[in-house]
This record gives sequence, structure tokens and C-alpha cells, in this order.
Amino acid sequence: MFVLGITGGIGTGKTTVASIVKAAGIPVLDADQISHELTSNPGPTLDKVFAAFGEELKNEAGTLDRSKMADVVFHNKRALDQLESIIHEDVMNYIIAELEEARKNKVRVIALDVPIPVKHGFLDQADLVWVVTCSEEKRINRLIRRGLSREDAERRLAIQMTDAEYEAVGDFVISNDGSLEELYKKVREQLKFELESRGIKLAGL
Repeated sequence: MFVLGITGGIGTGKTTVASIVKAAGIPVLDADQISHELTSNPGPTLDKVFAAFGEELKNEAGTLDRSKMADVVFHNKRALDQLESIIHEDVMNYIIAELEEARKNKVRVIALDVPIPVKHGFLDQADLVWVVTCSEEKRINRLIRRGLSREDAERRLAIQMTDAEYEAVGDFVISNDGSLEELYKKVREQLKFELESRGIKLAGL
């Protein structure tokens, strides 16, 4: 089974790249979605988060108050690293289990959409890693369109990995400074090349 890893910082368009891959007929394991599920219901993941950061982060439903959590971690790099460490361990264990199930079911290709390229469950599971990059100003503008202030957008970018750090762990860089049409064409062409070089053909390409 060929495992394609897709990663990149906030606002680069990583999720859009993953959606193009998914539209081609490739199943995608989305780490952000898995993380959201694990922190939307009471369970071991939330227990560890509350033990580390305090019960005051609980909302009325007994789950995570994401607004309060964001206020904590996006002003404190150490707190962000701690939160990511807690959640990523459970997310990656979930992904590894899903990959094992896919192999049992003879799935030929699957993609991982992961924002932070941790080794356990991502770099050690992916056969090839795409890194999605974009200029800082375009990333900031995208985050502003999502509802963040420029100050908050700049703060979030400042505490994330740099493009150079991402590129150091990747095998192929997808620059997303152009139009959506350009990105679509670039992703489809590269995906077709990677699959055909491994003897995999998809009707969606």
C-alpha cells in the first residue's frame, strides 16, 4: 500500500490539496478531523488535556472550550507544544490503526493529511511526503478571511514551524502562491506521476 503524506502550516492550503487528492478517489485520513472528534467527546484524550491545563477549560457540556484553549496556547509556545504532544499521540495511534485496517482490506493507496510532521505515525508511515507552502502574506490574508485579526494571524504563524523546517522533512514541495486552478492542475499532475510510477491507476485521474 502506497501512503502519501500531506503536510504544511496553517493557511498554506494543505487541506485544499488533500481535498483534491480525495476527489481523485483516494481515501484521506485527516488528522485535524480526528483530533476534533477526540476532543469533542469525553474520553481519554480530554482527560489528559484537562489534567495538564485545568478543569476551567471545560465547557457546559463537559468537553473542551476551544476558545479558551486557543487563548492559552496561541500566547504560549510551551503550552502549544504540550497540547500538541497530548493530542497528537492519540491521533497518530488512531491513524496507525486505520492504516493497518486499510492494509488488511488491500487498499492500494491512502493519504494522510497532517498539519505537523511528527515522526510517530506520520513520517514513519508515509512513503512520500508532500509539503504545501505559501507566502506569509497570503497565509495571513487567508486567516483574516477566516475571521482572525491580523495580530492573531501573525501570532499563530510566528509559533509554527517555518517553511524551511517543513521542507526539510518533505520529499516534494507544492507551492500554493497561485490560483486555485493552478494548484488543482499541479496536484493532479504530480499525483498521477507518483501513482503511475508505482503501477497504480485511478479512474479519477
